[in-house]
Amino acid sequence: MARCLVIGANGFLGSRLTDALVGAGHRVTAFDRFSRGTRAFSSTDLTVVAGDFLSVADLASVADGHDVVFHFLSTTTPATVDGDPTIDLRTNVAQSVELLAICARVGIRRLFYASSGGAIYGPQPSATFVEDAPAAPVSPYGIGKLAVERYIDYYAATAGLSAVSLRISNPYGANPNPSKRQGVIPITLNRILRSEPVVQVGDGSMIRDYIHVDDLVRRILRMVDAEPRHRVYNLGSGRGTSVAEVLETVRGVVGRDFAVEITPKPATFVDHVVLDVTRFVDEFGTDHDLTLTEGIARTWMEMTTT
Repeated sequence: MARCLVIGANGFLGSRLTDALVGAGHRVTAFDRFSRGTRAFSSTDLTVVAGDFLSVADLASVADGHDVVFHFLSTTTPATVDGDPTIDLRTNVAQSVELLAICARVGIRRLFYASSGGAIYGPQPSATFVEDAPAAPVSPYGIGKLAVERYIDYYAATAGLSAVSLRISNPYGANPNPSKRQGVIPITLNRILRSEPVVQVGDGSMIRDYIHVDDLVRRILRMVDAEPRHRVYNLGSGRGTSVAEVLETVRGVVGRDFAVEITPKPATFVDHVVLDVTRFVDEFGTDHDLTLTEGIARTWMEMTTT
């Protein structure tokens, strides 16, 4: 079993990953600010460290003594970073480089980085994106993710750091922090719960690759004790669904209609993102994923019973 450090353990993905790692028998340290005063994960058999990702001293004090580090913290979202393109450079990119340097210095066996399986590829005509496709991001969020991936290559070449970038598609599920405005499915369900109009970005034709967070975490768990053969993996369902189809599926799950407000699609949003997951499947096997209807139903149940 590995000694695992989860950076961003109180976030949406980090909290689910933390619980799954503990459940699999790994020794886990959960690092986050815990600024809300609550813990999004339910596990108790772990070490909890409150610290600031923006503090090099805090990162240095927690990294040593671990085999595997999961960098699953982001200070921005695709929507928020458009309002201040430099914030990603000043926070995510700069501190990620500091974290990479620390991990290389203390001899971390492997680092897993939560990259982007959408914004990083940018607008291209391909029906699906393979990991070797050109990365052509046009959003500050995607540009920042690609920059960190390139710094991973730098530390691999100069310091022997073993790191894997996980290009994650569009994960969804019940979010412990509803104010975190990311993900059309949880945002839509939250607005329905509050009897507010659902916001549709664009004409509904944008296609994304949606994966339930539990299915995503199962994939990541299989990589912890393995020796990944590649530095980059697409993690998604491999299937595309339009925004209009998502909203129609939501109607069926919640059993009622709802008002929809249409807003313009930002210039940095790409029209079509579906990931080719052949590389992961060939190396780690297939999964019996939830269908979109099953996943939305699970999310709705969790949101309405907690």
